[in-house]
Amino acid sequence: MSLQPADGDAILRDNFAPWVLDLGLRVEELGPRHATLRLPWSGRLAREGGGMSGQALMAAADTATVIAISSAKGGFGPMTTVQQSTSFQRPIAGSDVLVAARVTKLGRTLAFTEVTMTADGAGEPAAHATTVYAILG
Repeated sequence: MSLQPADGDAILRDNFAPWVLDLGLRVEELGPRHATLRLPWSGRLAREGGGMSGQALMAAADTATVIAISSAKGGFGPMTTVQQSTSFQRPIAGSDVLVAARVTKLGRTLAFTEVTMTADGAGEPAAHATTVYAILG
């Protein structure tokens, strides 16, 4: 079964904490092993100096990972973050962020992903994350 962006939005709505939903993430694209979410720009998410906060970017990367793994598995199931490592390369200010998660390995009990976070319209990523998730069900 191939998931559609509306399915990803339903996974967000039905399975994430209210503060994650407050980020306003929307699923832009889903594929067999990837998901792209849009993190809308908001001054509420900016840190001193006007750049998007690292905490918001890391939460968006973690959330995109769940949607990408769900797409790879054909639906949502229980899972949890085991590890996330994020490198910030340049600030994002005044622009939505496209958060693209790609499943690099989907095992029976663990899933590995790479996530790039790019300001909408920019050519190069502003941040990169790798994640490991435990598949619980």
